[in-house]
Amino acid sequence: MMKYFSVSTGLPVPDSLDLEVKILGEARPMCCAGCKAVAEAIVENGLDDFYRHRTSSAPQGEELIPEALRELDLYDNEKLQASFVHQHEGDVREASLILEGITCAACVWLNERHVKSLDGVLDFHVNYSTHRAQLTWDNSRIHLSDILKAISAIGYHAHPFDPGKQEELHKKERSKMIRRIGVAGVGMMQVMMLAVGMYLGSYEGMDESIRNLLRWASLVITIPVILYSAKPFFESAWRDLKRKKLGMDVPVSLAILAAFFASAWATIRGSGEVYFDSVTMFTFFLLSGRFLEMSARHQAGRVADELVRLMPATAHRLGKNGIDVVPAGELVVGDQVLVKPGETIPADGKIVEGVSSVDESLLTGESLPLKREPGDAVIGGSVNRESPLTVQVEKIGSDTVLAAISRLLERAHAEKPAIAELANRVAGWFVLALLIIATAVYLYWLPSGAEKAFWITLSVLVITCPCALSLATPVAITAATGALTKLGVLTTRGHALETLAATTDIIFDKTGTLTHGELSLSRVKPLGDRSEREILAIASALEAFSEHPIAQAIHAKDTDLEASNVETVPGMGVEGMVAGQRYRLGNSDYIRSWHPDKELPEGSGKSTQIFLADKNAVLASIELGDNLRPESKDMVRLLNASGIEVHLLSGDNPNV
Repeated sequence: MMKYFSVSTGLPVPDSLDLEVKILGEARPMCCAGCKAVAEAIVENGLDDFYRHRTSSAPQGEELIPEALRELDLYDNEKLQASFVHQHEGDVREASLILEGITCAACVWLNERHVKSLDGVLDFHVNYSTHRAQLTWDNSRIHLSDILKAISAIGYHAHPFDPGKQEELHKKERSKMIRRIGVAGVGMMQVMMLAVGMYLGSYEGMDESIRNLLRWASLVITIPVILYSAKPFFESAWRDLKRKKLGMDVPVSLAILAAFFASAWATIRGSGEVYFDSVTMFTFFLLSGRFLEMSARHQAGRVADELVRLMPATAHRLGKNGIDVVPAGELVVGDQVLVKPGETIPADGKIVEGVSSVDESLLTGESLPLKREPGDAVIGGSVNRESPLTVQVEKIGSDTVLAAISRLLERAHAEKPAIAELANRVAGWFVLALLIIATAVYLYWLPSGAEKAFWITLSVLVITCPCALSLATPVAITAATGALTKLGVLTTRGHALETLAATTDIIFDKTGTLTHGELSLSRVKPLGDRSEREILAIASALEAFSEHPIAQAIHAKDTDLEASNVETVPGMGVEGMVAGQRYRLGNSDYIRSWHPDKELPEGSGKSTQIFLADKNAVLASIELGDNLRPESKDMVRLLNASGIEVHLLSGDNPNV
């Protein structure tokens, strides 16, 4: 049987249906009664040419879905998720997202409540300060794309966290805010100049035509401030009202719009007071405050993102055709990469070839590089110091140690301490109470005149704006957490700052916390007739081209000597020719291979000890230490005096 398609929609006509409309002198099939009614209406109104000139059928239902929403389905791809989703037991997954469109604490509340109500979402926390969210869901019950679409449905946009993209969003957000502030600032200054003239005219006298001209000029200047600069307040307020939520932008928007329209009406009537200067000033100062708050957010987020930036952008992957330089993000489990001295290891893995020292201080706090050889595990983000290593990739993306540390930090940022939760709850009720009070104030002053009551009520709305109440707590917590991270203190729980006041014991890491985190020369003990200056000159020449922290501490000393035929033995020391004589600089085992019967002096036990020797004798003992910060002793003394017990937790030598 021949298949017919509706001339209106292009959809197939059911075999059991016989509906036709005469179009352009020819009977055309229709797929349903609704289609038939539309076609008849077109024909009856003499619009037959619509069918003659139409170039394509009506779009199908799926074509009406916004392209952006269809693209969200891509995030369900397993390969794509590997770069940003961490998989727990079973089908439980966790991801970090960026939310666009967050303007206040009410936005956070709305998103959290909406997403948590979805079946399959196990946890969802939004950090207002960084606009980042931690999402945990059961993939067998709901897909990531469904969650992202649900967020889009309430007017926000979410996508996987990416440091590069977030930086781009920050720049865009900053430039847009600066433009809004600029428009509001210029408008404010111009309107204020006109307002001064009108204020003086009230005392000195002013022709009414001049006064009206100044009012109309103020109105025209204020319109761009309302339509552009104040737009974020209106959008946020409208979004809150649609969700039956009273956010802090509701009274702000009411105050701005009420003052503007009342002033505009007074301008049109030619009588009454105008407050265009108040409108522009209020908008300018509110935007300026939010700009400062936004800058604090960005700075706090930037500090946290430094961990992610420890990973290199590229890696040297070993293949059949040699070494290829590829983006580190393209590495897969099983790849082998070459890590040259001084380079950062691009992923967690295992050494398959080479012996070297690896600096893990940024991740573990260990002051000295650790010797690593075939079979040893290495952490992505640590630095190879001495010799080339071939590493087989075992973990990538969200499964790496560095990613786990980042998740801990992000969880701390996303978790809300009790004080922040209280501030959010109070802010919502505060707005409701504010609107009730404003209504009561208007009714109280109404007998004195509607205009007077209106402006007094408007003053109440402006003065009692709860911006500080909603913004101060999350921004202060995030700024403090960011500052601690910058100082090397990793906050892994949101309540940490709040409970710090009840601390009874403090456990300090040594390296980089109580100490500077860098080796420095602490003692040189000559064991022969060479002077201390000669010993340091020889040692500095031997270590001139090494990246090892011991070398960095020694070859900072000035010397005119140069070493040749230098050979580094990872984990042991260095050997080379200086001024025609062969020397060794290294640990006791390395030196004993030349002088097995020589008794080496013991060091203080509180530092790293190495020796300088030639073929004939051991020339000197050199001690290097990670010196205490000058304020460490006073801090420990102060904590003890406050009744807090101090403990030291370190992976170093117990004597240290």
